[in-house]
Amino acid sequence: MSWQLTAADLPDLARGATLLGTGGGGDPYIGQMLVTRVLGDGEITILDPDEIDDELFVIPTAQMGAPTVMVEKIPAGTEPLEALRTLEAHLGRRAEATMPIECGGINSMIPLIVAAESGLPVVDADGMGRAFPELSMETFAVYGVQGSPLALAGERGEHVIIDTGADNRQMESFARAITIKLGGVGHIAEYAMTGADVRRTAVPRTLSMALALGRAIREAREAHLSPFKALEQALAKTLYSELRELHVGKVVDVERRTTEGFARGRAVIEPLGPGAPVEVLFQNENLVAMRDGELLAIVPDLICIVDAETAEPITTEGLRYGQRVRVLGISTPELMRTEAALETFGPSAFGLSQQFLPVESLGGRPIAE
Repeated sequence: MSWQLTAADLPDLARGATLLGTGGGGDPYIGQMLVTRVLGDGEITILDPDEIDDELFVIPTAQMGAPTVMVEKIPAGTEPLEALRTLEAHLGRRAEATMPIECGGINSMIPLIVAAESGLPVVDADGMGRAFPELSMETFAVYGVQGSPLALAGERGEHVIIDTGADNRQMESFARAITIKLGGVGHIAEYAMTGADVRRTAVPRTLSMALALGRAIREAREAHLSPFKALEQALAKTLYSELRELHVGKVVDVERRTTEGFARGRAVIEPLGPGAPVEVLFQNENLVAMRDGELLAIVPDLICIVDAETAEPITTEGLRYGQRVRVLGISTPELMRTEAALETFGPSAFGLSQQFLPVESLGGRPIAE
């Protein structure tokens, strides 16, 4: 069922989207403030993917670049709509809706900026079901939607069209190179598709799920209940039904570098009691969690680092020495675990030697009462 989103929903939506973003997808506060500025007292129509017309013309919009750069290089706010208008002009057709390409603190918000400025509705779905670092790592691409032509816009009015045909990896490579030349952040419109394509290729209802998860965490804290138990109960109603606690401890080391347009590194989290530390490797997003050589969770399943008491999600650029955290593993929907999907955004796509194993089959614990 379609619904109306207001500014009052944005803090919960940002919290839930940041959790689903697995450490990436951009800074949640920046995204929330950008939408608040343009939305004011207005509303944005969120369309249920099961209810949209087969011929509805949808152009997803997003921000790309290294999260570490985005914290210091705040967008002007005009870039996402400029990217959309550039692609519309190239295609000779106006968009009838926009949509996120991924979950994440800022990338669940970018289509909302476009919607607030243009009056377009936003489809309640995305192409990653979490956040991934590369534009080719989309369920859209896995199931046959072509990413290009892509429009990319910069903060000083720069805009460019990239068309690599069906080669989505080449599209990513060209767009990444231009984004680096723009200072590490660009805004894009890509993967133009029909409503029928959305239903066939997208992960459904991730905006409404992010809102529900963020609200569940907040309401549990306000009621002095466990936000982790509330999160588990909220996830049980979704396609992401399995939640596991992988580790509780203190961040003792963070190695982070910005290279080739990505934030790459690792975090080491020591237990609060006896036992071995957990190491989490990331490329914008958390990719793999290991303890003493034992696999705890691996991409594409979600690895979320959150505050140990409040369950507030922590992004990879927000990790700091001394933070008390919990590492959570969350299962992904089946359309993200197929052989074709794993070839696109499974462990081997990131150069990892481990094979994918579902998080629910590994050594994590259910949330305690």
